Amino acid sequence: MGYKVAVVGATGNVGREMLQILAERSFPADEVVALASERSVGQVVSFGEDDELRVQDLSRFDFKGIDIVLSSPGAKVSAAFAPRAAEAGAVVIDNTSQFRMDPDVPLVVPEVNPGAIAGWCKKGIIANPNCSTIQMVVALKPLHDLATIRRVVVATYQSVSGAGKDAMDELFTQTRAIYVNDPVERKKFTKQIAFNVIPHIDSFMDDGATKEEWKMVVETKKILDPKIKVTATCVRVPVFIGHSEVVNVEFERPITVEEARRALRAAPGVSVIDHRVDEGYVTPVEVAGEDNVFVSRLREDITVENGLSMWIVGDNLRKGAALNAVQIAETMIRDGHL
Repeated sequence: MGYKVAVVGATGNVGREMLQILAERSFPADEVVALASERSVGQVVSFGEDDELRVQDLSRFDFKGIDIVLSSPGAKVSAAFAPRAAEAGAVVIDNTSQFRMDPDVPLVVPEVNPGAIAGWCKKGIIANPNCSTIQMVVALKPLHDLATIRRVVVATYQSVSGAGKDAMDELFTQTRAIYVNDPVERKKFTKQIAFNVIPHIDSFMDDGATKEEWKMVVETKKILDPKIKVTATCVRVPVFIGHSEVVNVEFERPITVEEARRALRAAPGVSVIDHRVDEGYVTPVEVAGEDNVFVSRLREDITVENGLSMWIVGDNLRKGAALNAVQIAETMIRDGHL
């Protein structure tokens, strides 16, 4: 039996990626509907290589009969429509921050905590974690199982696509302006992003952390283990696609680099590219379009007892957003939730 699927935010970066991944993976859908705001109604979006869908108005759409909603329209929009879709009988898999910390909404990465999906029935909604959190916990899960993580220190290098199409356009426009000696204009970012890095993603909180940093802390605890201590510094870098992270991990028990490497190589969704030679590591350019999370630069952290350091890279639009949502839907079907 095929399912009826609605993709909300179908004209955005993540929405377009969701449609592409549904087609790539031959998701068992009899019907796929593309939804967006009124200003996008009538636009055509690609569904796989050969098909196209015409965008319909989210505000007027009747979700009755829809089985699965893959959603990435922004938190405020999700807050308004997701409960309505759930009440109509659909399962909403939401990529925004709106429901992530709701105790009645599971926050799921299928390779890490698939059992949490069973909690979807409380509100009919499942939350997709933050993109930087997803790739980190995929890599941390097999290590946590092996030696129990006590503390994580992470610094991110996040691409502009995580801030949407306008952010990607701003990086392109600023870069071109610098080369032709035109004025550099700022609209999306607080400072120039071309040839620069910005240690500021999302709004500042009272303790001096940004909301993006707070998300990594609380989401890691909810997904992986509430006992893990996490501190994060999140930085926007002039890269179009692909988030990178430097992660330092302190464990409760001894763990060698080789033990960690074996555990990571055996883990679902992880690729280890770790050769201590020139080009023996992975960078964002190489992971664009890839489904796995890539781990490189595995080494001992000699500043703490039982410590390891690593470099983690992933395509933030795929595993960091769209692919994870589709995998949640696939897991629900596999485990009989739908």
